[in-house]
Amino acid sequence: MIRPLIAPSLLAANFANLQHDLEMINDSEADYLHFDVMDGVFVPNISFGFPVLEVARKHSKKPLDVHLMITDPDRYIDAFAEGGATTIHVHYEACTHLHRTLTHIRKMGCRAGVALNPHTPVDGLEDVLEQLDVVLIMSVNPGFGGQSFIPHTFRKVAKLKQLLTDNRASTLIEIDGGISIKNASALLSAGADILVAGSSVFGAQDPLEAIRQLKNSHQPMVA
Repeated sequence: MIRPLIAPSLLAANFANLQHDLEMINDSEADYLHFDVMDGVFVPNISFGFPVLEVARKHSKKPLDVHLMITDPDRYIDAFAEGGATTIHVHYEACTHLHRTLTHIRKMGCRAGVALNPHTPVDGLEDVLEQLDVVLIMSVNPGFGGQSFIPHTFRKVAKLKQLLTDNRASTLIEIDGGISIKNASALLSAGADILVAGSSVFGAQDPLEAIRQLKNSHQPMVA
């Protein structure tokens, strides 16, 4: 099994000492820095935007995985692309013309991602697979960190993996919400490629070790 890609979520970082946490991620085995943007409309919370993105871009050596949990994301794609995003995820539920939105993200030089809320089935993605680099499956209801993992996610990941296989698509599967060493291996077995981890990394006594364990969760842990 291929080692998973790990994306620590900045939402769970210590904003009183953000540079320290960003430098810790730089020194870790993480592959991306996950950057959640919430507008208080699409989800019942407000997170951060361009000022924090500027700080992340300045201090982070990891590619920025930007997750737009906002209404009308098309208005901000150019700004986030120009602000340093490597991947931009828009929500399936927030896009009226998804094909056009994904095409524009790629035109701006970013990988195109679609995020699905827990209640949204994967079937609706079949007609945009050629424009999709990543599918981000929410394993909690979006809006707040520290929530419990929704077990139905395992079946959803497996179903999406089958859809991708049937269509010979190279699209990656990313999972966000309640990820820890307890469920990482099962998610990878179901077909996940990228794991977003917030509280289980930044809330750990040793965040570097927490990332290392997630990175090696495809292998049996040695006691």
